[in-house]
Amino acid sequence: MRTRKICFLVIVLAAVIAASYAPAADEKVVVFNPRGIQPDIRKIPMAMRPATLDGKTVYMVDTKYAMTKPFVNELLAALKAKYPGTTWVLREKTGMYMDDDPKLWAEIKEKGAAAIVLLGH
Repeated sequence: MRTRKICFLVIVLAAVIAASYAPAADEKVVVFNPRGIQPDIRKIPMAMRPATLDGKTVYMVDTKYAMTKPFVNELLAALKAKYPGTTWVLREKTGMYMDDDPKLWAEIKEKGAAAIVLLGH
């Protein structure tokens, strides 16, 4: 019982202290965003989907994310089985998954109709 009274008094005391430090209704508080002013987001539309994949070449780009090689192989096998009229080309991107690979992107633009870029899990 005594603990309850002490807790009640502590809560009342905290409320009184908080109320005494609260700004008045006509007072303004200025708050700054620690991240600063963010640039506008550049919206890039998604690529148009082809009507069919038959007769097309689709590249699968493995970015070599850790422990995903078995998944990549299973996905490629499943897609080959589901779309037998499509040519599937598996390529590994050079460098880490965030590094650019201009040669690969140029090859895909020249020879491919679409690309699936695997980023990991």
